[in-house]
Amino acid sequence: MRDILILAIAIPGCLLALRRPWIGIMMWVWLSIMNPHRFTYGIAYHFPFAALAAGCTMLGLVFSAEKDSPFKGPPVVWLLLFIIWMTLSWLFGLDVDGDYAQWVKILKIDLMVLLALVALRTKEHIYALTWVATASIALLGAKGGLFTIKSGGNHLVWGPPGSFIEDNNEFALAIIMTIPLLRFLQLQLQSEKGKHLLTAIMLLCAASAIGSHSRGALLAIVSMASLLWWRGKNKVSTAVVIGAAGLAILAFMPESWFSRMDTIADYEQDRSAMGRISAWWTAWNLAWSFPFGVGFNPARADLFAIYSPYPTFVHAAHSIYFQVLGNHGFIGLGVFLLILLTTWQSASWIRKNTPKLPATQWCFDLASMVQVSLAGYMVGGAFLSLAYFDLPYYLMVIIVLTRVWVVKKSWEHEPIYKKGWIRIPGLAPKLPTNT
Repeated sequence: MRDILILAIAIPGCLLALRRPWIGIMMWVWLSIMNPHRFTYGIAYHFPFAALAAGCTMLGLVFSAEKDSPFKGPPVVWLLLFIIWMTLSWLFGLDVDGDYAQWVKILKIDLMVLLALVALRTKEHIYALTWVATASIALLGAKGGLFTIKSGGNHLVWGPPGSFIEDNNEFALAIIMTIPLLRFLQLQLQSEKGKHLLTAIMLLCAASAIGSHSRGALLAIVSMASLLWWRGKNKVSTAVVIGAAGLAILAFMPESWFSRMDTIADYEQDRSAMGRISAWWTAWNLAWSFPFGVGFNPARADLFAIYSPYPTFVHAAHSIYFQVLGNHGFIGLGVFLLILLTTWQSASWIRKNTPKLPATQWCFDLASMVQVSLAGYMVGGAFLSLAYFDLPYYLMVIIVLTRVWVVKKSWEHEPIYKKGWIRIPGLAPKLPTNT
């Protein structure tokens, strides 16, 4: 049944991309982030859905008149430079053949990010991308939250098999990043029932993230909640809501969860934490010896024997910063940080320069919530290996497109809905008239 459902959605969606390439982007984002076919047991499990979506999208763009240059802002330029530098790191790395598959995987993701900037232009496209990227993880997060509550937090919640977020820790951070995006979508809804539904999903996502037993996820959700509180208009009520939700979720967690969180302070006694420190030192020392980095796999015993002060702790970096540093050196890390920095700055520009009109309020809300999501990524990512995960780059796309929309004053001429769009009663975005 699952196979039939995935096939019934994915194949028609990919074929529609031949006429409307933006639909192909949505299919790719759904397939790439959620990996729904990995939850099947038949023909759909190994079906090349992603390749079909990418191929149909590219072919559709060749014949489409509705396309634009992808270079719409500084974050995109830095992304292109990052792609070039990663390629040099791979070619000058220590294991060109062994790293080839990872390089191809990352290149496909980044190519589709650039194609998203080619195919997407309108407010409808921005809304669609936000809904698809958010729902792809939020639905799994809600399912994980129900599982956490049912099991009393005694079992870990895992992500889509074979994906960047398969591990419980990485999956938890991905879920945390979707919570602010859910809040943005909630602000756009007309239906009170729809708003209550998204509130429930946000709480379940928080429960799922905490139920992962991930210490990095805990730090991420605390930092994200702090930023939400700081930006809230009514700080007292915001603090009460966040505190009450947090206490309600923690009430379900077993003693083992609190014991694991206590190891944050006693990291010297925790082998996992010491493994991270060993990997961080190794990445730092490798960056001085290999200007281009060593490629995509520095977690090797021969390298740790030379470059780590704890050579017996051979461990993956479990940090977006040290992951990129070890893989691509100081220049690679600098370019990666500039992608994040310029995306944040573009969101700040939107918050500052969006006219205070009903038709543009969504731009301010979206930029604000993307920044909260990025804050969670940058804090939680300090302890998790998610430098190449799709979602942060699609947040970049969302911000770049929204800034262009504001710069062009698109609210003055862009129709609220084009012919052919399906509006779900009660769940349609709250889009006022352009007057």
